Amino acid sequence: MENKITFSVFTKPWKMPLPELGRLVRGLGFTAIELPVRPGYQVEPGHVAKGLPEAARILAEQGIAIASIAGPTDEPTLAACAEAGVPIIRVMAPIGEEGYLATVTRVQREYQGLLPLLEKYGVRIGVQNHCDRFVCNAMGLRHLLEPFAPRYVAAVWDAAHNALQGEDPDLALDIIWPHLCMVNLKNAFWWRTNGPEAESATWRHHWTLGRHGLASWPRVAAELLRRNYRGVLCLSAEYTEYPDEAALSKLVAEDLAYARSLFD
Repeated sequence: MENKITFSVFTKPWKMPLPELGRLVRGLGFTAIELPVRPGYQVEPGHVAKGLPEAARILAEQGIAIASIAGPTDEPTLAACAEAGVPIIRVMAPIGEEGYLATVTRVQREYQGLLPLLEKYGVRIGVQNHCDRFVCNAMGLRHLLEPFAPRYVAAVWDAAHNALQGEDPDLALDIIWPHLCMVNLKNAFWWRTNGPEAESATWRHHWTLGRHGLASWPRVAAELLRRNYRGVLCLSAEYTEYPDEAALSKLVAEDLAYARSLFD
């Protein structure tokens, strides 16, 4: 069976001009990217109306599509996505000082207010789970997204953040499957930051290669293949330690080769 998965990469580590970016990611083996629409990047929020369609044109000359952006959900950005052919704006849901339940209610109200614009422009919001003080796993995403049709507001399931929060990938995909629009692949593990003589243990997450973290990429791939997933799989290019850009590119290329081997 032909593999219908599109391999994308989040280009947050690279702030080079767009033609160079296109050549870089194409050389690494990708055909799509997630582009940050953020201050200091190739397309800034204040210039999104002209910048995003132009970015899509420049990258297309290198054979690269913009599968998603990480940016704001205001009307100028939605309109620019529609013009540029970008289907998803990826966001996250941080838990505010009001607590989890009140945050979910507030965020659902915000998304409800965006529905007319999402309908008008044919773009959807993809909400990603994130460890720590965010909606952090598949069950949380399902709770948040339950009121919405996935063509408007859907889930970007992140296997690594899910694993850091201790949710089994098979069960996570079963939970979030009706709402899923994209999958993020990276990997991490918890690293103890003090010794056994400390009164209380403290930990941080360490971002690593796909083979070495808590998220089992083979299990993720097996479940996605079993469910006949045919969407975007975005590698986040996030590593705690790399000395320079060449080392980063080597890590990303190694992870892409590993991911391809699991899906091919």
